[in-house]
Amino acid sequence: MASRLSRPAEQPRGSPEESELAVNPFDGLPFSSRYYELLERRRALPIWAARFVFLEQLESGPGGVVLVSGEPGSGKSTQIPQWCAEFVLARGLQKGRVTITQPYPLAALSLALRVADEMDLTLGQEVGYSIPQEDCTGPDTVLRFCWDRLLLQEMTSTRGPGAWGVLVLDEAQERSVASDLLQGLLRDTSLGDLPGDPRVVVVTDPAFEPKLHAFWGSPPIVHVPRNPGGDPSPDYRDSVPPDRVEAACQAVLDLCRQEAPGDVLVYLPSEEEISLCCEALSREIRLLTLPGPPPRVLPLHPGLGHAVLAVYEDSDLGARKIVVTHWLADFAFSLPSVRHVIDSGLELRSVYKPQIRAESQMLRPISRCQAEARRQRARGSPPGSCLRLYPKSFLELDAAPLPQPRVCEENLSSLLLLLKRKQIAEPADCHFLDRPSPEALMQALEDLDYLAALDDDGDLSDLGIILSEFPLPPELAKALLASCEFSCVDEMLTLAAMLMAAPGYTHPPRCAEEAALRRALEHTDGDHCSLIQVYEAFVQSGADKTWCQARGLNWAALCQAQKLREELQELMQRIELPLSQPAFGSEQNRRDLQKALVSGYFLKVARDTDGTGNYLLLTHKHVAQLSPHCCYRGRRPPATLPPWVLYHNFSISRDNCLSIVSEIQPQMLVELAPSYFLSNLPPSESRDLLNQLREESADSPEDSPEENESSSTQEFGAACVLQ
Repeated sequence: MASRLSRPAEQPRGSPEESELAVNPFDGLPFSSRYYELLERRRALPIWAARFVFLEQLESGPGGVVLVSGEPGSGKSTQIPQWCAEFVLARGLQKGRVTITQPYPLAALSLALRVADEMDLTLGQEVGYSIPQEDCTGPDTVLRFCWDRLLLQEMTSTRGPGAWGVLVLDEAQERSVASDLLQGLLRDTSLGDLPGDPRVVVVTDPAFEPKLHAFWGSPPIVHVPRNPGGDPSPDYRDSVPPDRVEAACQAVLDLCRQEAPGDVLVYLPSEEEISLCCEALSREIRLLTLPGPPPRVLPLHPGLGHAVLAVYEDSDLGARKIVVTHWLADFAFSLPSVRHVIDSGLELRSVYKPQIRAESQMLRPISRCQAEARRQRARGSPPGSCLRLYPKSFLELDAAPLPQPRVCEENLSSLLLLLKRKQIAEPADCHFLDRPSPEALMQALEDLDYLAALDDDGDLSDLGIILSEFPLPPELAKALLASCEFSCVDEMLTLAAMLMAAPGYTHPPRCAEEAALRRALEHTDGDHCSLIQVYEAFVQSGADKTWCQARGLNWAALCQAQKLREELQELMQRIELPLSQPAFGSEQNRRDLQKALVSGYFLKVARDTDGTGNYLLLTHKHVAQLSPHCCYRGRRPPATLPPWVLYHNFSISRDNCLSIVSEIQPQMLVELAPSYFLSNLPPSESRDLLNQLREESADSPEDSPEENESSSTQEFGAACVLQ
């Protein structure tokens, strides 16, 4: 198809950037006065100087790939999607919409709102977004902002991602698993063989540009000019403060007393510290005597849900914003009004240890690339301020040059399910920007084999195909499928949604009344049933926010769980899996729910070997304790702790804690876990006990473990029909 783009020095035909054009070419309606007001601001962005070079490379660049390199805050994430939409419109593509990936769902949502406003279009029609539990798009959507993991799931599912004319992979330097894998899959695909002559645009920070340039085979690069404002000179502390929250609060209060103009961005390592800092600042600011309206203290992290959009709202009467955040705002969430940055220099990240199947919360220095990106937030004319709560030598000695690739730090079971779905039999056949360790890949393959997701040839089994359709970890998806056999689907849908949502409690109990209200929500059968009970009570309250606040519950997380539950139920109906009537609380339902959990979580079982609460994990000789938040810790003396437990998560960062724990019977493990899994357990008293139970059950022909295992797998495969 012949292009309608003219030479680079001219505007493309149909472009809405010509001020004399009175009609928006995307919806046919007259432009509003706000459009022209925002257009003047857009033209002042550094990215605007690279506009024609970008359009020329998008039209004629070899291989269909364009690399865009620019600093945070230069306008890349808002302007490039709009130019790509103009490119698609000028080429007359009917189904060639533009898809833009973001590493965080909230970034996709906020960008869709901003771009729809700038383009004078309606959100949900010409501009939309797709994030977990929320698809705000329609048949007329031209620009679709999408969470990168969701697009990866679509690309490997039976449905597919649909046609796209341009795919923009934004914030590639964030090194998310989905972004890295999308680049690997696209690199191995000839874009010329795809319908519609599609284009790929990879947007990144200058520090990550050389690696991407080599990975993609030296594609054309569009360099974004630097922001014309001045660089703030960072101020360093002589030593790392013993209390980061207190030091950050004091620095913010000093800025307020100095009446330095502009908003403030505070970086702390964790959501817990963000909450503590916001509470402390809100108290202290009320005590200050300041001219004008008091500053607004706003947290910014994924657990806030849509409430995070308050960060972008215009302040009443020019009130200063104090935004307290963490790594989420290193590159995403540009805030042009920020003039001051306070940086702790640390991040708290969850790192998976494949050797012991455990998560570790690691507090570590940020990369030098992240530190520079944070400093650039205060760039302007005149330059703002950047206070680093650490000595200058801190980053020079301890920091890596670039952010750590998440593909080297996460459990890869879900990733390998998707690779297998793309008929990539061996992980070595996929190109990675940074290859994960062989131990991590082998452990993930072993786990999928235990879950019956692989056949004898190492390809996806029928069950594995179904597991790959669910936006859940494989073990949770397997438990949900098993609930079809054990007639507890309704309860398992609720539990799956609660396990995937953000943490349900916002803070420890603050008073005796709040603690009593929480205890009333606990269930005698363990934490899993307690989560179901919390959800049911939340629904019965009418999703009341005040009800949640009285119990210290995370209202946004419970709303997220409600949406996820609906999504999972719709998916099960599409696959034609049987649903069941609610029966929570009955003795039969209690046993059925335990069986469904054991079917998926037999890899996560521990035994109290000495009756003192020291739990030995079955899969390796590691001792752990129950989390302080576990309902068994609060209700039972140590002498009556459950001997066998199933857990959702094991963390080795603080006290070797097992989180979200429920009691199980070892007979269930023998009945439902694969026999070769039990045989491969490391030598221990627990393994001997399980083998003894297996031998005893083998003497009974009615309950042969092998028969149960085989029949269960066959039932799963027969029940699942992809549409």
